[in-house]
Order: sequence, then structure tokens, then C-alpha cells
Amino acid sequence: MTPAVSPDRRRFLTAGAAVLGAAASAQLWLPAAARAAETPLPDGVFSLGVASGDPLPDGIVLWTRLAPDPLNGGGMPARTVPVEWQIAEDERFRKGVRRGLAQARPEYGHSVHVDVRGLRPGRTYWFRFRTSGQLSPVGRTRTAPSRLSSGGQLRVALASCQNWQHGYFTPYADMLAQDPDVVVFVGDYIYESTPSATALRKHEGTGEPYSLTQYRNRYAQYRTDPDLAAMHANAPFVVTFDDHEIDNDFAGEIPQDPDKQTHDAFVARLTAGYQAFYEHMPVRAFAIPDGPHIQMYRRLDFGRLARLNVLDTRQYRSDQVTSQEAAKSPSLTMLGAEQREWLLDGLHGSPARWNLVASQIMVAETDLLIGEGKQWFYDAWDGYQVERNALMAEFAEVRNPVVLTGDRHLTMISDLKKDYADPGSDVVGAEFVGTSISSNGDQDQAAFRKEWDPRMPDNPHWKLLDAHRGYHLFDLRRDGIDAQVRIVDTVRQPTAAASTLAKLRVESGKPGVHVV
Repeated sequence: MTPAVSPDRRRFLTAGAAVLGAAASAQLWLPAAARAAETPLPDGVFSLGVASGDPLPDGIVLWTRLAPDPLNGGGMPARTVPVEWQIAEDERFRKGVRRGLAQARPEYGHSVHVDVRGLRPGRTYWFRFRTSGQLSPVGRTRTAPSRLSSGGQLRVALASCQNWQHGYFTPYADMLAQDPDVVVFVGDYIYESTPSATALRKHEGTGEPYSLTQYRNRYAQYRTDPDLAAMHANAPFVVTFDDHEIDNDFAGEIPQDPDKQTHDAFVARLTAGYQAFYEHMPVRAFAIPDGPHIQMYRRLDFGRLARLNVLDTRQYRSDQVTSQEAAKSPSLTMLGAEQREWLLDGLHGSPARWNLVASQIMVAETDLLIGEGKQWFYDAWDGYQVERNALMAEFAEVRNPVVLTGDRHLTMISDLKKDYADPGSDVVGAEFVGTSISSNGDQDQAAFRKEWDPRMPDNPHWKLLDAHRGYHLFDLRRDGIDAQVRIVDTVRQPTAAASTLAKLRVESGKPGVHVV
């Protein structure tokens, strides 16, 4: 996948190219003479920490953003600032591997994205930044295994839906202790909702974000959560967005409330929201937005053990329908023709034992109607029946497809069926809908069971439902995937007790999932 490069992007890419091949050196930092002309910056430029992402066998993206006043536009002078970076094989930086100079530009919120190459596969590295005499926290990251590696183990954490106002991000503290190789985040990194006077933690600002500065402030607030910051500093993330990074339930360039947001106004909002997303995520330069568009679907390989296909189920979808008949229209699309072809090519041509699909929204059927008939959840794949069923037919020809999903604020683990209208239809894969990090807060478990348990007979493909906050943890090996549903007892306090709610297993060559 090679997106077209606009002139603005070309300038950015050219400016960043110098950092890719910086040679190793015993003297990791640049000479003092190279920094003599620097104008001192305000204290606290690394308030938003460090992160890494999108691991390759020979490369990783290193991220930071200079923001001494993070909730008020960043607080940086309106000039380009040179930022030194270094990456080493040890946390004391005695075994330096690469170093270089990146440019933190005001037009990108003084964010820094360093695409380091020339690293060794399957290795742990440490990294940090420095500018104006200030040193960043140290980050730890890991490259993907060699492309020809067929054995070993991969530990993956699945996270989504972290609403600042609903609670602390305490599940990340347990995730950190579980030490995943990579974190897959499938959407709703921020919420665009207005500040609430009754919220546990109040959103910054005075309303929903619309401008670039407002989105920057909202992302910066979320980045100050200590558990999220610690997790970013200790493992690479693979991120995609859902709706709340922009506007609830939007589809393409259609807002949730088109009677209140004109097309031009919403395009401006998309432009601001996508740029702020890029500025705060450890993604490569292909994701630099082009106005109201951003390249987000992409593919990462972890040797021959796993292939991860990251979807974008927002930018190319048809608007949501509101009836069962409308959901059956063959004209509706979730992925768009180009992304759908890209996905199928990647699945059918995959050399991997496990073919993972990161989908922001649920693929398996949700029948909300108790008894005869069906009532679907139209914002999910249920609202795009023809394309979903065609995808499930393709899954039947794919080796070990497993979908990793968010959005629902619930743990919903299911068999994927070739045809949900036929109870005897073949199982073609498994889906793990991860619960939220904090969204919905500490949910009333008795009320949840009263509402959802009666629906279980109408959804026999569901294997596990739960409403605790947390995340999912997967250990991938050639013979199977061992999954844990990790939950916390509360998100209403800065610390929480974590436990394993359930263990599940997916066997290689046997589609579906079962509770251990």
C-alpha cells in the first residue's frame, strides 16, 4: 500500500528522511556545538511522554510531542525545534544503535515521528529524546520477528474505548505488568463529548472540540493519564480510530447530526480531528492527513506466526441505516471497494498461521430481539449485511481468521458464522470484542445480566458476555491462541485490583473459540 504523496507531505517526508539511517556512535548525543544556537524552551517540554508503534522486523516508529503547556495549545514558540533522539540495546544507553536529529514543526503541533530502520528483528530496544537541555522519559519498544520466523510466541493486548470522564485508565497498570509484545488499540482513544460537571474526571475546555487546537488539548489531556503514559512507554502500539476521535457515529463525511453540522463545517472538523490524531499517535508518515482524509488501514506481519490487518471502518462506509430491510441492501459498504480488495488480497495471500483483523466495530451478529425475528445493531457490521456475509464466505477459505474488535464497551466473544440466518451454518472464525478501558464506568453487573442474559438463546454464537472494564490478552503460538479476559474491580479510583475473568482457546485449524 503506497498512498499518493502531496507536496506538503513530500516536504515533511524529505525533512524526516535524514533520521532514518543515522549511524551508530559511541557518542550518542550530538556535539554541544551543534546545540549552541538553540533558544531555551520552557520547562516540561516532554510532559506528554514518549511512545512507539507499528513494529517492523527492522524498524519502529518513535514518538513524542513537545508541549510544556499541554492543555492550552502546547505552549511552544511558533518555530521549528530540533530534537535529538537515540535508540540503544540497553536502558542505560551504553550500547547505542542509532541516533539522529528530528524536526518538531509547529504545523504538526511540535510532534516528532522518527521512523527508525536498520534494527534487528525480535529485539527489545530503549529510546529517548532531548532538546533545549531537557531529557525525555526513557521508552522501551520491540521490533517484529524476522519475516521468515515461523515459531515462537507473540503476546498481544487488545484495548479500546477510554473515556476520561467515566474513570481512570487503571486497566493499563495491569497490562503493563503482563508485558505484551504489542498493544492493538481499535478506537475511541479520546471522546469528543462536552465537559460534565458531574464527571469523575472532567474534560478540558468548554464544549466539544471542533478546531485543531481544541482537539490537540483533548488528546493532550488523555495523554496525561499516568497508566496510559506508562504503557505507551513500555510497548509499541498499533492504533486505529473509531468515531469518538471525531464525532459520535459519523460515516465518511456525514456527521451524526447533519441538521446541525453543515458539510463544509464537518469537513473542517474532520481535517482538524485527523491531524490531531496523527500528531499524537506513533504512526508512519503515510498517515499524515490530506485535509479531511487520512490513510489508516495497513498491514503488519509478525514473522509467519501472525499477520495483522488494521481496518478503517469509518472513512469509507455508507451512512448507517435504521431498519432491517435497509440493512440488506447490496449497495451498502463498510470498507469501500479499494479497502475490501486490499483486505482480501492480504488474507488469501498470507503466509501466516494466524490472520488477525483489527476491526473497530463488531462483526458477529447481535440480535437484540428476544424470541422470533431479529433486531440488529445497525452501527456495527449487522447494518451492512451483504458485505459482512460476503466477507464471512471469504473467511471460510482463509487460514485461522480471528477478529479483534472494540466499540461495544462489553466483552462479547463469538464464533463467526458463514450465514447467521442459518443456525446450522459453518463456523469460519472467532471474534473477540474487547471491553472498554473506562467507558461506561463501573457498570451495574446485575442490571447488565438482567438485560443481556435473555438474549443469549437468540445468539448461540456468543460464547462469553461481560460488562467489567479491562482488556483482552492473547498468547499466540503455532498450535493455538490462549486468550484471557483481564478485568479491574474499579475505574473510579487511581488504582485497582486486576484479575482474570475468563480464559479461552482458539485451536489452529479449528474455526471458533471455546471457554477453557
